[in-house]
Amino acid sequence: MRVLAALVLAPLAIALAYAGGWIWAFLVTLTSIGLYVEWLTVVGAGKAGPTGAGTIALAVMGFCVALGWLTPVVLVGVLGLVCIAVLAKDQRGWAAAGFLYAVAALVASVLVRQDPVNGFVALMFVLLVVWATDIGGYFAGRSIGGPKLWPRVSPKKTWAGALGGFVASLAVAGGFAAFGLGKAVPLLVLSAVLSVVSQAGDLFESAVKRRFGVKDSSHLIPGHGGLMDRLDGFIAAVLVASIFGILRHGVHSAGSGLMVW
Repeated sequence: MRVLAALVLAPLAIALAYAGGWIWAFLVTLTSIGLYVEWLTVVGAGKAGPTGAGTIALAVMGFCVALGWLTPVVLVGVLGLVCIAVLAKDQRGWAAAGFLYAVAALVASVLVRQDPVNGFVALMFVLLVVWATDIGGYFAGRSIGGPKLWPRVSPKKTWAGALGGFVASLAVAGGFAAFGLGKAVPLLVLSAVLSVVSQAGDLFESAVKRRFGVKDSSHLIPGHGGLMDRLDGFIAAVLVASIFGILRHGVHSAGSGLMVW
């Protein structure tokens, strides 16, 4: 089921990313709302008030960021965070953290793709680095085994798996450079950083679930668990990638900031 789900979802994600525009923004907004709802469920704060306030805020933010209205995005985000803090009487801090987690996924994913020149290539680079890290880590960990990476948080992850995922991510950078989609050295460095960040995001999500005694964030995706389980590494990687791209080429050309050197 895990392989079959991946064979369906991966091409669909790539097709919608290629379409970009409103289609991609709509998908990302729905996914971010799903991430927020899952987070609230995991931490035991899934009551109507914070759930509704966060959902409305994320929906409005998705609409605004799709249009490039970044000031309203910030204002709505702050207002949503305040409403959640007021309404979430149980686990207030965790509920607010979940909203920020979903906001990061939403804004970063849309901004990277919105670059009209290199948005799709940059987004695919991040996606493929994360996927290669996951796949390389899985096979290296299963075949080599050895010492555990952080057994208290993620009992199955090994140092061999972490290294295998890291090496696989470098192969993605080499492939992009070979096809003339960027310079080899910067892409290798970038893929190395994003691979480490992706694995850190995976461990962070595992730590949150371990803190609340939860195995899977939900059972939405057959064989994979929930959105948090599937997207934990991507969220961390695309957030770092968007910040880096914005710092280099500005908020409207984050994709070029990643790919053009």
